[in-house]
Amino acid sequence: MRPPTYDELASAEPPGSSWDVFGRDDQLGTVNFLTPDRVRAAAQLVRSGRRFGLDHPVTAFEPYPTGTRHPLQHHVFANNEWHRDDWVDSFYLQSSSQIDALRHIGHPRHGFYNGLTAERNGPGSTDLGVHTWAAAGIAGRGVLLDLPRYFERLGLPYDATETIVVDARMLDDVAESQGVSWHPGDMLLLRTGWAEQYLAKTPEQRLATPWRRSPGLAQREEILRWLWDHQIALVAADNLAVEADPVIDSDFRTPGETPPEKGVDHSGMLHRPLIALLGMALGELWKLDDLATDCAADGVYEFLLTCKPLNLIGGVGSPPNAIALK
Repeated sequence: MRPPTYDELASAEPPGSSWDVFGRDDQLGTVNFLTPDRVRAAAQLVRSGRRFGLDHPVTAFEPYPTGTRHPLQHHVFANNEWHRDDWVDSFYLQSSSQIDALRHIGHPRHGFYNGLTAERNGPGSTDLGVHTWAAAGIAGRGVLLDLPRYFERLGLPYDATETIVVDARMLDDVAESQGVSWHPGDMLLLRTGWAEQYLAKTPEQRLATPWRRSPGLAQREEILRWLWDHQIALVAADNLAVEADPVIDSDFRTPGETPPEKGVDHSGMLHRPLIALLGMALGELWKLDDLATDCAADGVYEFLLTCKPLNLIGGVGSPPNAIALK
């Protein structure tokens, strides 16, 4: 059965939500688009057997730009000469390559996905946790859109440390320039080059550089329409938020909202309607450089993509443990 179009979701309750598409008790959101037939078709994309791990090391982005996540401490111990074991402290599950669980971000008017309230989404809650995706497994056709190489083909300057807003027209243009077509249930990987330039800096340079500047998706309703009507199951990028940073011109401002006392100000961000209303699986800081180089070399921008989050009951986020296979 064809899901309603994004414009048809205008009559949903709340407007623009997918809550009645997948059911009011749903925990998977757009991962539901990954049907068995679509997964089976994606498996046929593996031709050469080349594999690309899409996770950066869990300590790669230290010091973390927002200052709200502290360095990981890895401890190794031995019970005897021929034994080794280890544990970690201060492991922030979204401090490097990550996938956001649906309990991560709520909407200030409508709550979290499927109406989960802020009160019910407390420390002991397990609703919408990342374990639901771990149990289901995420696998299907991945498609890479390479923003820096697109600008290069056009002979245009490109700077991954500047705010470049990617609207729906640009998504179509990049795809057309790469010869990419879309299938329902696809997973979109957007390479901006942000992670590459950040990781090339010393810790001192990272602290001295404004971090809230990045290319990414526009905070516009047309992006929600594009992603939903293409039945995108997951969207991930190599920047901090998938969307452009900082928010410049947004369709999603909440009147009268004041910035929080602590943490990132999410006012106007695409995160809110994308996660809380549409239930979109969202990945950040993925490692896309090697995959992009290979795609540019052979002209093939589609692949089997797998993502296996930690089976952490109630987890708010997780390393994606993602692999692209060509």
